[in-house]
Amino acid sequence: VQLQASGGGLVPPGDSLRLSCALSGVNLDYYAIAWFRQAPGKERDWVSCINSADSTHYSDSVKGRFTIARDNAKSTVSLQMNSLRPEDTAVYYCAADRGVITSSMSMSRAYDYWGQGTQVTVSS
Repeated sequence: VQLQASGGGLVPPGDSLRLSCALSGVNLDYYAIAWFRQAPGKERDWVSCINSADSTHYSDSVKGRFTIARDNAKSTVSLQMNSLRPEDTAVYYCAADRGVITSSMSMSRAYDYWGQGTQVTVSS
């Protein structure tokens, strides 16, 4: 299983970015995909998750601004990030696993497979 995250960049506050996570080696249909982020000097935080049934979940800090979606035909999961804030600055990682239950979806240890991360910087 391999995950490739892309789409990061430098944008001013209020702008948008779309991250993409490409999954290879397995059928995305059966996997839950999550996004986590880690700012310098801070712990890795859960951002969002979409399970194999297309149920989506968001952390309170991004709810209403970020949208996660999956395209099983293309084996990709996207994270549309709108109204970006300086506090959204972090390295964003996508993670995947099968059988992730709702109560565990925000925990790093629930996911065995991780992408390499993509940098998002929100600054004027």
